[in-house]
Amino acid sequence: MRILAIDTSNQTLSIAVCDEEKILGQYTITVKRNHSLTLMPAITQLMKDIGLKPKELDRIVVAQGPGSYTGLRIGVTTAKTLAYTLNKELVGISSLKTVAANCISVKGVIVPLFDARRNNVYTGAYEYINGELQTIIADQHISLEEWLKQLKEFEHIYFVGEDAVKFQEQIKEILPDAVINTIPQWQTPNASVLAGLGRTAEPSMDIHHFLPDYLKRVEAEENWLKEHKPEGETYVEKI
Repeated sequence: MRILAIDTSNQTLSIAVCDEEKILGQYTITVKRNHSLTLMPAITQLMKDIGLKPKELDRIVVAQGPGSYTGLRIGVTTAKTLAYTLNKELVGISSLKTVAANCISVKGVIVPLFDARRNNVYTGAYEYINGELQTIIADQHISLEEWLKQLKEFEHIYFVGEDAVKFQEQIKEILPDAVINTIPQWQTPNASVLAGLGRTAEPSMDIHHFLPDYLKRVEAEENWLKEHKPEGETYVEKI
């Protein structure tokens, strides 16, 4: 199965093309760029470099969220468009799970963190069980303080993600024995890892209604809902 994987859920842009477990090509940039301007040219160049035509792909896998509102819209819209026009399978994978999956050698609970502002985070808890990454606590938007209190029940906790470093003082204050990742390549999304997760996941049955998983309404949507009664139509679909 040939997979194109796309992650624009945060500042990092990462794309990869894999054939089963073999990485045919990958492009990742972690500096802040405009994903709307760089994503499609990056995909086009990568496909050209590995000598593969878009019609030869079997599946499109995209980081579905949570993360940056704009970044998620760009990645998901691009993935949907490619899947629809090429008539290929579309799979969405948690952006948090993608980062957690970097930590394949870690024993215990893996906790990816994305800064959601105002001392809130997007987060979840994962653990490798019999070689497979399992969800221990589902992805959520929550205050960091409340989240750290919830994690006290676990004995071995491993925080990962660039934003985990920003919160390390608060983490250590409540969870002094927790480990905060220092391996640079584990801190950011890796599209080849995303492709691996997407290879075994079930594809979406309805590409048209496939949407980003924001976990929290953005301010624009909250304001829109004050003035509208959607009657089954979401703010994202409306715009």
